Amino acid sequence: MTWINRRDLALLALRAGTGAVLMAHGTQKLFGWFGGGGLDRTAAAMEHMGFTPGRRSALAAGLGEAGGGALLVLGLATPAAGAAAAGAMAGAVSVHAPAGFFAQAGGYEYPAFLGFTAAAIGLAGPGRLSLDHATGHTFDQRWMLALAFAASAAAAAAVVAKRAQAPQDTGEEPS
Repeated sequence: MTWINRRDLALLALRAGTGAVLMAHGTQKLFGWFGGGGLDRTAAAMEHMGFTPGRRSALAAGLGEAGGGALLVLGLATPAAGAAAAGAMAGAVSVHAPAGFFAQAGGYEYPAFLGFTAAAIGLAGPGRLSLDHATGHTFDQRWMLALAFAASAAAAAAVVAKRAQAPQDTGEEPS
């Protein structure tokens, strides 16, 4: 098997690791797996954080993470997968940003890392050990790359802007 090279193995490892973490994170939101809250509790938390409507926001975040992660693992529709996961992580960064950068203080270090990694995989491509390669790159076209990242950036910006406009819970009783 001389056609397998280090680059393809590295992309497979990066896709599989990043995708698996994103899938686990998303299934916490969608199904309550791995100690997560499931869709109802995640929706309530999203509403509390200013993402309205909460259920739609929870579903979008969960699908972006779980769906984007699954596609990354498979190396299928890689530009769209990377863009979806990066967009979902942009929303997560907006939640964690007030706590600063580092994860131990509740900051955005971890979702930023996952988002940048997913975006880089979407840009670099899946490598030869992927379904995109096996299908002749049917879902991995240059136009798809530009469209996926533009759509993801626009969606993430709209979600974050809408959250910024929503009244935030200050912990004080209303007067």
